[in-house]
Amino acid sequence: MLIAIQQSSKRRDYGDEVIKNKIGLFDARTDFNQTKSMVWFATNPYICTKYIDMFIYNRHRRLRKNESIRSMVRENVLTPQDFILPMFIAEGENVRHEIASMPGVYRQSIDNTVKEIKQVWALGIRAVNIYVKVSDNLKDNTGKEAWNPNGLMQNAIKAIKDACPEMIVMPDVALDPYSEFGHDGIVENGIVLNDETVEALVRMSVSHAAAGADFVAPSDMMDGRVGAIREALEEEGFTDVGIMSYAAKYASAFYGPFRDALDSAPGFGDKKTYQMDFHNSQEAIREAMADVEEGADILMVKPGMAYLDIVRQIKDQFQMPVSVYQVSGEYAMMKAAAERGWLDNDKVIMESLVCIKRAGADLISTYAAKEAAILINNQ
Repeated sequence: MLIAIQQSSKRRDYGDEVIKNKIGLFDARTDFNQTKSMVWFATNPYICTKYIDMFIYNRHRRLRKNESIRSMVRENVLTPQDFILPMFIAEGENVRHEIASMPGVYRQSIDNTVKEIKQVWALGIRAVNIYVKVSDNLKDNTGKEAWNPNGLMQNAIKAIKDACPEMIVMPDVALDPYSEFGHDGIVENGIVLNDETVEALVRMSVSHAAAGADFVAPSDMMDGRVGAIREALEEEGFTDVGIMSYAAKYASAFYGPFRDALDSAPGFGDKKTYQMDFHNSQEAIREAMADVEEGADILMVKPGMAYLDIVRQIKDQFQMPVSVYQVSGEYAMMKAAAERGWLDNDKVIMESLVCIKRAGADLISTYAAKEAAILINNQ
């Protein structure tokens, strides 16, 4: 280890030699109690070496000595209340199908969803983000099923709130589960229309609020939709219903398993004309700023682990609640590696979630929420 010695005009005596300190380097040949260090004074006319007694005053390892000390000075600590659990809901009764690309994650009917909600609440998780798999015969290019007061999403919201009134319910607001094209908006001549889609999203959001949602979560990335939704909620008397906007949602390859879960992959092209380019970061600030100005209560960044720089920038810029979505592809990668014995499942899940919180997240939407909550509660 080379350490610079600061220049000094003082003279110091070492035996019968007098050495004037100059800027130089010393080589710390260190033991952990007392250091006998060889000093080179590089600016001297000749190299002069002397051993001097030296102590290490700042030993950072003192605060890593044992788990009690490490936990005492820990900067970021996860709790179950940090998590939002994404849930997939299907038509029918007593339905429970595991999603092949997402081990441990199920698409289930409302009755089984309610049973799981009670388990989730008991673990300390206080919020769920819900998505529905709509029957193909209900899909069209208008998305009108999305605001059906007796639709699958609306009935799921009511059932969850009836079973567990204090659970925070955050339904997804986007048209892709309802679209015959698998896109997040209304399509015309191969183009996803912005303003017409926003009108549909407004109707969808109001229907969610009427069903009992605590927050609506527009994930579509249409321009101006947060302001339009906020205005409609105010006009309809839902002043206490919040908006968790997907402020910086990138066009990412990490979404694959999610689209398997809902059968919502785009039928043509991709989503790059409305989701963000992953090469960009300043664009995320502009998107988040627009959502803040339009009335968003919580800003979401999606995906998670590969976008922690965006999380930190948004948190520092706006200093308001930030949510991060650890998406299906991230979850699937960790599970696949753990199944093959390449990673320790519990350790990598907890490390990944702590890293997201350390980057600035106040809330983390993760398919590992139940696992993580169990691990935290058993510590």
